[in-house]
Amino acid sequence: MPIYVVLVFFAALASAIAVFGYQRYARPGRVYEQLGEPVIDAPTTGADGEAEPRKAREFKMLERVGRLMPESEESSTMIRRMLNYAGFRSDHAVQIFYGIRVFTVVGMLALGLVMRGAAPEKSALGLILPLAAGLAGWIGPSFMLEKKIGKRQEILRLSLPDALDLMVISVEAGLGLDQAVQYVATELRIAHPELAEEFSLVTLEIRAGKRRSDALKNVGERTGEPELKKLTAIMIQNDRFGTSIAESLRNHSDFLRVRRRQQAEERAGKVGVKLVFPIFFFILPAMMLVCAGPGVIQVVKYLLPMLKNGVL
Repeated sequence: MPIYVVLVFFAALASAIAVFGYQRYARPGRVYEQLGEPVIDAPTTGADGEAEPRKAREFKMLERVGRLMPESEESSTMIRRMLNYAGFRSDHAVQIFYGIRVFTVVGMLALGLVMRGAAPEKSALGLILPLAAGLAGWIGPSFMLEKKIGKRQEILRLSLPDALDLMVISVEAGLGLDQAVQYVATELRIAHPELAEEFSLVTLEIRAGKRRSDALKNVGERTGEPELKKLTAIMIQNDRFGTSIAESLRNHSDFLRVRRRQQAEERAGKVGVKLVFPIFFFILPAMMLVCAGPGVIQVVKYLLPMLKNGVL
């Protein structure tokens, strides 16, 4: 039975390495994203309309399985909001997420059943392992989604000062707020694609007839990032009262940079405290073994036999 555990572990490790290699090195889209779009793009009929169905067909099985899951309106709304925070805005994103959760639970249950054979017979571990594996399969997709949300929000937060500087330059050059947002979305498409995508959606919503204040407010609701909510609140307030938006954006950009520097100093100040536990549990035992080990060996080798013989 241990051979099956080794085979399952090897298959999982090989799959993880293959997925990482594909995402990191073999995916040709990364090269095209770095090179940018062609200067002259040949018109193709229905290219934009076919991209989303083609992507949906890749997850057809996950979507079908996800539709079989019983779901409440409150749970679906919460998952939809979290998927929006992570940048997944497809109409079938919730069903695909449920499908991933089902396959993860089934796979982890199978792994738990295989590992149960290595447990002692008539042991509670044989029952706990499959249950724990199934629970881990159920919680795992939500955990990974939360990690994705945190990473995307951090990327948006770190890209805000550059976007604000570019927006200040655009506004001072004579562009309106709508044109400045569109210009920033175009120029930051390579350096900060996440923030450029959000600003592009603002431009599209304004073109579709939505009010500027509502379009700006939707940015914070789509991302869930507090700094973006503060930025959009400043832009809405300046647009409503007619104050200088360039000065407000410049001050907010300086505030973000100062805050980032203060956060870095705070993290640096906490390093000493955080290093206490690794030093105590990992480094100190090794140092004690190296320093006191020879002395202990000499005591055991010479002093203890002398005590047993009654010399001392």
